[in-house]
Amino acid sequence: MSFKNFKIWRGRLPHWRADDVTYFVTFRHRRALDAGERDLLLRLLVKPDGRKWDLLIVCVLPEKTDLIFKVLARVEGKAYELSDIVEKAKTKAGKLIIKKTGERFPPFYAESYDRIIRDEIELEERWEELFEAPTTHELAEDPEEYAGLWVAGSS
Repeated sequence: MSFKNFKIWRGRLPHWRADDVTYFVTFRHRRALDAGERDLLLRLLVKPDGRKWDLLIVCVLPEKTDLIFKVLARVEGKAYELSDIVEKAKTKAGKLIIKKTGERFPPFYAESYDRIIRDEIELEERWEELFEAPTTHELAEDPEEYAGLWVAGSS
């Protein structure tokens, strides 16, 4: 499989970047988030400028957050950096939570795990995993009733 403008960089985790791909991203929380904190994070993740990404699904659980999305290209053709979208929302949510709780550090780990979704089968598997996460983690009987789940095209 070849990717357009493929590159790899490494922090604590390896990060693969390419144009015109779909990403699965997950990041862990340092501690369990309460319902209000999960709602805040979800709103900030869904809010980013729609010209930067095409968000397909996001699920904010107490211990981790998972997303599937496509990064869009800028007017000049170069894609936005994945971390410029996800990390900005995490940073803003973290600052607001610190201000409210008086904690020293944001409740999220600094780096996210990201993966390029390779094909439609993997996309369906990851999407289903995220959609079913609230019931898998016994947070809701029906995933659609869980406030921390957002799916593109639904109200």
